[in-house]
Amino acid sequence: MFAAERRQLILEMVRANGAVSLRELARVVQTSEVTVRRDVRALEAEGLLDRRHGGAVLPGGFARESGFPQKSHLATAEKTAIADLAAGFVEEGEAIVVGAGTTTQELARRLARVPGLTVVTNSLLVAQALAHANRVEVVMTGGTLRGSNYALVGSGAEQSLQGLRVSRAFLSGSGLTAERGLSTSNMLSASVDRALVQAAAEVVVLADHTKLGTDTMFQTVPTDVITRLVTDEPPGHDDRAATELQALADQGVQISVAGGPGAGAGQPASEVMAADRRGPRRDVPLPGQRRNLAPGGGGSGPQLRTAAPLAEPPGGRVADLAPRRR
Repeated sequence: MFAAERRQLILEMVRANGAVSLRELARVVQTSEVTVRRDVRALEAEGLLDRRHGGAVLPGGFARESGFPQKSHLATAEKTAIADLAAGFVEEGEAIVVGAGTTTQELARRLARVPGLTVVTNSLLVAQALAHANRVEVVMTGGTLRGSNYALVGSGAEQSLQGLRVSRAFLSGSGLTAERGLSTSNMLSASVDRALVQAAAEVVVLADHTKLGTDTMFQTVPTDVITRLVTDEPPGHDDRAATELQALADQGVQISVAGGPGAGAGQPASEVMAADRRGPRRDVPLPGQRRNLAPGGGGSGPQLRTAAPLAEPPGGRVADLAPRRR
C-alpha cells in the first residue's frame, strides 16, 4: 500500500471513530507502528488530525465520542486485559455500580460468577452480560435510552440513584487527564456518571492507554475522587502516557497495569505502592450539592458496608510510581 493510500485510510478511521490507537491503525493498514507513527505525524503537520498518547484523534483538542459499533472494535485486547484485572477487585456479596461503556461491558461478563453480587447499572449492555447470572442481582436505573451507547440517561436515571449506597463504582469514559480527571463528550452521560459516583465509597476507573491525556468536554470524576486506575501497558515509545500516569500517581491515584511485566495467573498480588493509601471516600461533590455517603448517614437508601481497601489481584501489577516529592 502506498503512503498516500495508508494516510487516507488512517484519516478515514480517525474521522469515523474520533480516536484510534497506533496499534489498531497498524493492524488495519497492515504495516508497522513506526510507519504509522510517521504517517500520523505527516497528517498532523497538515492539520488533519492530532497525535495523542499512542494514537490519533480529531483535531481541535477535544475528542468527540464514537458510537458503540466503532468503540467495540477499538483496543479490544487492551480492554480484555483491563477487565480481567478489574474483576479481581470485586468481592463476593458486594454491591457495586457499573457505568456504561465497552470496557465496563467486558468487566460485566467476568462478574457473572461472583456469588451474592449486586450490580446497579444504567447500561443495557452490562445488564445483558449479567442477565443469565443466577447468583448476581442486577438493578437497572430508570431513564431515557441513549441509542449510541445503549445507556439510560436523563433525570429518570439520576433520580433512581438518589439514596443509593454501594461500596465501589466502576466507570469508563472518553478521556482521562491528571488535571481534570475522567471526562466524556456527552452532557447527559456525564450527569448520570456523576450520580453513579455520588453513590459509591470508592471509584475505580477503567481506561486503556489511548485515553490517557485525552480531554473531552464534560468532567465526570475529578482526579482527587478516583481511588484507582486500571489501565494497560503503554507502548515503550509512549513517553506522554508514562508522564500522565506519573501525574495521576502524584495526585494519589493508585495505578494498576494489566498485562505488565511479571503479571500472570496464579502469581501473588503485588503490594499497593503507587500512591497514598486513602480511605474510602465519604462524599463527592456534584454541582451545588454535597451529600454524606458514609454507612449509617442520612438518606433513605439501603445501608451497605463500606468498601474494604483494594488489594492487587493476580494478573496485573501496580505501576512502579511513587508520588514525587514537591
